[in-house]
Amino acid sequence: MQITDVRVRKISKEGKMKAIVSVTFDDQFVVHDIKIIEGQNGLFIAMPSRKTPDGEFKDIAHPINMDTRTQIQDAVLEKYTAVLEEQDDIDEESEI
Repeated sequence: MQITDVRVRKISKEGKMKAIVSVTFDDQFVVHDIKIIEGQNGLFIAMPSRKTPDGEFKDIAHPINMDTRTQIQDAVLEKYTAVLEEQDDIDEESEI
């Protein structure tokens, strides 16, 4: 299974959540609402989840092994970094 597209929507407000991401696999299946979170040890992804009646959050979809989670996280964070750099370039151009 290959990641064929990553779309990032930055969150403009301050806080630990930095962006919401959609990841497409094999140009056939997409997972929406993956969150990029800033934690104590840096950025990480949180899979889409829902709140249960007892207040607990359960993942709606998630990788079932660490290699797949790492592959998804690496692709998402790489794209997020590229989006930030692109935004910085636009900001620098507008200052000129």
